[in-house]
Amino acid sequence: MHVAVTDNPTAAWTAQQLREAFPWDEAPRYLVHDRDSAFHAWTTTAAALSIEEVLTAPRSPWQNAYAERLIGSIRRECLDHVIIANERGLRHIMNAYVAYYLTSRTHLALPKDAPVSRSVATPADGRIVAIPHLGGLHHRYERRAA
Repeated sequence: MHVAVTDNPTAAWTAQQLREAFPWDEAPRYLVHDRDSAFHAWTTTAAALSIEEVLTAPRSPWQNAYAERLIGSIRRECLDHVIIANERGLRHIMNAYVAYYLTSRTHLALPKDAPVSRSVATPADGRIVAIPHLGGLHHRYERRAA
C-alpha cells in the first residue's frame, strides 16, 4: 500500500504516485478512478504499466466501493480520533495506520486475519499481552512467553 500526502495534487504529482505505487512490475490489471483532472496524466503512465483505466460515472463515489470503504475506515478508525497539526504529522499518522491495517487489523473477508497473515498462537506460547498501535488508539493482542 502506497500513501502520499500533498496540499495540491496536480496531474504530474498523481502520475508520479502511480509510478511509485507499482515500482516492480506488480501493477494491477485495472485502475478505477473518478474523472478528476488530477488523473489526466495517468493515461500515459497507466498505459506504460499495462493498466486499463476504468472511469466512474460523474458524481458517483459509490461506484468505487473499495476506495470509499478504505477512506471511511481511515476516517472512522484513525483521523476522527487524532489532531493533525501539519503535513509531516499526517504522513506519520498515515504510515502508522497503514502498518496497523496490514499487520494487525482483522478483516472479515480474510476469516478475521490481517492482510499480512499471522500464525495462530496456543496457550502454551505464553500469556496474552497488548501491543499498542497509533499511540494506543488501537491494540494488537498476542501471546508472549514470560
